[in-house]
Amino acid sequence: MSSAVRLLLGDRLVEVRDFDPQTTVLDWLRLQAHRTGSKEGCAEGDCGACTVVLGELQDDSIRYRAINACITLLATLDGKQLITVEDLASDDLHPVQQALVDHHGSQCGFCTPGFVMSLFAMAHEDRRIPGESGRAIIDEGLAGNLCRCTGYAPIVRAAQEILAEPVDDRFSRNHQQTVSALRAIERQQGLQLEYQGRRFYSPRSMEDLCRLLADHPDAVLLGGGTDIGLWISKQQRILSTLVYTANVPELHRLEINQEQARLEIGAAVSYSDAMDTLCALYPDFRPLLSRIGAVQVRNAGTIGGNIANGSPIGDMPPPLIVLGSRLVLRSATGRRELDLEDYFIEYGKQDIKAGECVEQVLLPLPEADIQFRVYKLAKRFDQDICAVCAAFALQLDGETVRSIRICYGGMAEVPARARETEGVLLGARWSQETIGQAMAAMAKDFQPLSDWRAGSEYRMLASQNLLQRFFLETTIAEPVQVGRSGLDSVLAVGAAGRS
Repeated sequence: MSSAVRLLLGDRLVEVRDFDPQTTVLDWLRLQAHRTGSKEGCAEGDCGACTVVLGELQDDSIRYRAINACITLLATLDGKQLITVEDLASDDLHPVQQALVDHHGSQCGFCTPGFVMSLFAMAHEDRRIPGESGRAIIDEGLAGNLCRCTGYAPIVRAAQEILAEPVDDRFSRNHQQTVSALRAIERQQGLQLEYQGRRFYSPRSMEDLCRLLADHPDAVLLGGGTDIGLWISKQQRILSTLVYTANVPELHRLEINQEQARLEIGAAVSYSDAMDTLCALYPDFRPLLSRIGAVQVRNAGTIGGNIANGSPIGDMPPPLIVLGSRLVLRSATGRRELDLEDYFIEYGKQDIKAGECVEQVLLPLPEADIQFRVYKLAKRFDQDICAVCAAFALQLDGETVRSIRICYGGMAEVPARARETEGVLLGARWSQETIGQAMAAMAKDFQPLSDWRAGSEYRMLASQNLLQRFFLETTIAEPVQVGRSGLDSVLAVGAAGRS
């Protein structure tokens, strides 16, 4: 194992030694590399002022993606290309910068470097977004960049201009040279760093990962860092041993296994990488996935990490549980499988042994007659943790419920099935009368807590109303549309159903 991190900073090879493995990319850029264009606004991956772009080899090409520098660790950049706003301008402004100038897209300027880098990443995704038809895509792409000066309109106009034609810049012109430079620093063996008693390991195979976990059973597993990054930036926690999983190829597998009729999702697969496949199989995943953080978070955050941390308000467990997903756990002694819902034991406790890690999520392929929905309620439409997340999977024989699975996040200490509610519905007629009985039974399933996200009464009422909404969407021709003012609409649906 090597002891130095090698990366391309722009197009320049940089080797970094003797640094704290908990150093964030943003702190290194501002305090060591003296690149102060990237700003610290929130230090938790919400505001986008620190947005930088990561270039990674993908076959014989480079994939550019925007990430939050404030919650990304410098050690994870080994073998990659880091592009900051300073890299864009040479003698002339970069086309993205010029478009922002032409459309007066900068006001106080604090957030501007982040917007520039998000647009740079979008411009290099090799997709064209002409005119007003691409406004929704632009809005989603910039949702992770906040502007206190409310300067979004000119920024959107700049985005429409820059994304209408293929970008021509030195990065596209020097593409092959950059591929060669990244090939030259591509690591075949793992990375090991140590600084004042803190250790960082980046294994390159599942076998090496399992061996490290056997040797360091108390190590903290680091995937995308969208959760652990906050432990460091906000809680100032000291993590003595970090094991980075994103360089293990086996954990990036995303494959449909036709023989087993399932989608196999490696634990290090990011939301961005999984989105198209998940939504092709289950289209109703898209409204949820597009609201998990912003693009920067989804580019880094992993589905396996969202499960492994055991949060009762994680976005992915409720829909995965109702679809009957299973979890594969791996250690040096072998593999074991369990139903995903059985992984969550109680708050802060999961069915995972010392030396084990999450290896795969196994999602059954959809059956022809399944009706699946997932709904998320939060204080903000974008980039917020849920107050309630509800998922439903229904199969009918005529008007009779043949199968029903209901799971909620935010209603208990763990993501939990509403089994009393399911019991009322199973074998019964799918009707308003039965739904009313099931809504009443939900009080036996949950005694939700009150916190700053939502009160207990609200959580219960909202959860009952989401069941009502699911009933309406599966029995009427036009589904109920809930947008950014969706909380009022959901409550109105429930009130209408009770009258």
